Amino acid sequence: MKKTVFLTLAFAASLFFAAPSFAQKANKLSKQEKKDNWVLLFNGKNFDGWRQCNGTAMPANWVIEDGTMKVFTGEGKKPGQGANGDILFGEKKYKNFELSIDWKAGKMANSGIFYHVREVPGKPIYYAAPEIQVLDNAEATDNKVASHMAGSLYDMIAADPKAVKPTGEWNTCVVKVKDGKVTHTMNGVEVVSYTLWTPEWDKLVQNSKFKTFPGFTEGIAKEGFIGLQDHGYTVWFRNIKIREL
Repeated sequence: MKKTVFLTLAFAASLFFAAPSFAQKANKLSKQEKKDNWVLLFNGKNFDGWRQCNGTAMPANWVIEDGTMKVFTGEGKKPGQGANGDILFGEKKYKNFELSIDWKAGKMANSGIFYHVREVPGKPIYYAAPEIQVLDNAEATDNKVASHMAGSLYDMIAADPKAVKPTGEWNTCVVKVKDGKVTHTMNGVEVVSYTLWTPEWDKLVQNSKFKTFPGFTEGIAKEGFIGLQDHGYTVWFRNIKIREL
């Protein structure tokens, strides 16, 4: 009997030490991340540092929910109608960086992650900034075009949809920008790569909906804000962190 009890306790102890009890908490940086110069853009508690694009306060259709930033359909709007709720992290502009952000899509969700945002009065966030698409690939109305699927450089380069997790599950998107060279990684898989301010980039613009947008034809900014889109659907964001390169 004593031998059996001892083995049982030993087995239980091995499970305890093997279990991922040390897993990193949401919206927290590990010691290694701090050493590697990562900084949080969202603390999980409030919207410090964030504001409306072309505004000063946070839009009403963004809330903090269980340690996440949640955007939803604005009052008086229908799904798919934004409520002027595009937001950006307004404390600093970034040039060369690595950005990591977790996102989770609600049913039929559509949103976007932006970098090098240049605010143009009276214009939406996508008017003058590249967009990494956030989408419910299965049911969103904008899922008919390959370059509109989640992880894509919106309306320019398609990402492999197999790298994206379904509605209700968390995805981790990493965007790396270094001297114009850009990669999108979804859940550890590189899905898109391109180089800004090149003839190839100009061709992408000319073959997209942005060919008539002065914000693109005049040239994407060399640096700018990090931003998130309100497209009139429910999406959650967390673990928003960045390091300069």
